[in-house]
Amino acid sequence: MKEMIRGGSFWAGVLTGAVTQLSDTVAFLKGKLNKKEYAVQTTENVSSALGVMAGIEYGALLGSSVLPGVGTAVGSVIGGLVGDRFGRYVGKQTGHLVCNQQIIKVKAEKVSVTNHMECCEGR
Repeated sequence: MKEMIRGGSFWAGVLTGAVTQLSDTVAFLKGKLNKKEYAVQTTENVSSALGVMAGIEYGALLGSSVLPGVGTAVGSVIGGLVGDRFGRYVGKQTGHLVCNQQIIKVKAEKVSVTNHMECCEGR
């Protein structure tokens, strides 16, 4: 795990996640995504970044074991692509699952600045 954080796979994951998150943030600010869609996209972006990191590392490892040298490069590319797809799928499913939970929805709707202020005025 330490090697993954120091290596190029970490930065590839961070870059992938940051670019897609920036794009989604711009879409949210322009009103093209609502809060729920933005939350789902954010979850998807984070898990995609993690998938890319792991995919590159384990793809390179597998490629090296099959064909050292060329296999490492090919394995890391294929692993990164597979990791991205898998991470996006898991993130999207998780985001929908969390955002569609009735308890979370109700709690999120009840929390606001005005409620907090009313609560604290009595102290």
